[in-house]
Amino acid sequence: MALEDRPVLETNAAGIDIGAREIFVAVPPDRDEHPIRVFGTFTEDLQRLGEWLVACRVTTAAMESTGVYWIPLYDLLEARGVTPCLVNARHMKNVPGRRTDWHECQWLQYLHTVGLLRPAFRPEAEVCGVRTLMRHRAELVMMASQHVLHMQKALTQMNLQIHHVISDITGTTGLAIVDAILAGQRDPVALATLRDCRIKVSQETIQKALVGTWRAEHVFTLTQSRELYRVYQQQIVECDREIEAALRRFEPRVDPLEKPLPVDRKRNRSARKRRKKLGSSDTPFDLRTEAYKLFGVDVTQIPGLETMAFPLFSEVGRDLSKWSTAAHFASWLALCPDNDISGGRVLWKGVRKVNNRAGQLFRLAAHSLHRSPTPLGDYLRRMKARLGPAAATTATAHKIAIIFYTMVRQQAEYDETLWAARDAERDRRLQAKLKRQAHRLGYELVPIEQTPAA
Repeated sequence: MALEDRPVLETNAAGIDIGAREIFVAVPPDRDEHPIRVFGTFTEDLQRLGEWLVACRVTTAAMESTGVYWIPLYDLLEARGVTPCLVNARHMKNVPGRRTDWHECQWLQYLHTVGLLRPAFRPEAEVCGVRTLMRHRAELVMMASQHVLHMQKALTQMNLQIHHVISDITGTTGLAIVDAILAGQRDPVALATLRDCRIKVSQETIQKALVGTWRAEHVFTLTQSRELYRVYQQQIVECDREIEAALRRFEPRVDPLEKPLPVDRKRNRSARKRRKKLGSSDTPFDLRTEAYKLFGVDVTQIPGLETMAFPLFSEVGRDLSKWSTAAHFASWLALCPDNDISGGRVLWKGVRKVNNRAGQLFRLAAHSLHRSPTPLGDYLRRMKARLGPAAATTATAHKIAIIFYTMVRQQAEYDETLWAARDAERDRRLQAKLKRQAHRLGYELVPIEQTPAA
């Protein structure tokens, strides 16, 4: 079927090519004498753009996800009743020759009219607000870690090896020693007395590590790096408080007083891990309880997702009905293989390379299960022996995502006992396979009779 013969599915569709300074917009040719117009990016220009689309009876508009330039226009169109369709630029680059903004908006309008564009997922506005704060917090943590490296560099240049004898320079002992150095203390014996009792290394070793050159320029860089690290830590605390306030504005799906939080079945969890706080110490914010109120189920019981409930909430929200099945959800996360088939032959198969933050969270959760005694940890180690580390992480992340989707969508709690039936079925398949192999070689397997203990 030729392109011009395709049925029109969206008669009131527009195409928008967004840039940093100019926005090119195309509407159906019969709606205006000049169906292609150029607008600026100031707020009044965006308002004129929205008024023009409404006057042209446009009900939906397709636009590329270009950086963050699309966000103000996306919000404005939603407020005016025009349904925005945010599309991936890779989905419309297959036809050459349309490389100017003038032609790009027309191509977008045509593809959207005939239904060849799929909108990207974007959660509701309240969840997007939390997502912005969570991503900003992650950037603050990243920038704070850079200044930790700067402190280590300054200490190394002065030949102070304290960050090599203690595990974390930002811990109680490390920061106490650094602050004492910046206060003017140079005596290794006096600095070594700041050692916390929980540090395994001896006080004598710390004393040896604190003998250095004390050059003024390196002390100056250490001073600035320590101050910047302190500033970023304060900013992270303030960001945590803002996130807590934003999360409390959501209507709970369940009341813990009427439907109590399920028993924590995690193994080897201390009381400190059982009650983690997102923000400052003076604001009690129980991660597990608040996540239970938001999702309606205790998703922290899924191995690997103990501290990832809120990052996942900020990326996918709690309304998973936009994915009809768990398989669709895993495909959107890019956690399942994609086959390239031509002529009945599989030319290529593998996982799509996409930058999906929610998928990365599930991969991180799977990666943390290497030493976990849970069934999911056993599954990860079994897949590593069969597929290798990378594929095993993807397979485990896929399984975690399926469990997460099923729990939230069906409002069912995590039941670890279901793994026993799967393990028994796997053992039966293994026994049948061994019997077939033995029979093929002319042998017969006979189970060993277990003698009762004396």
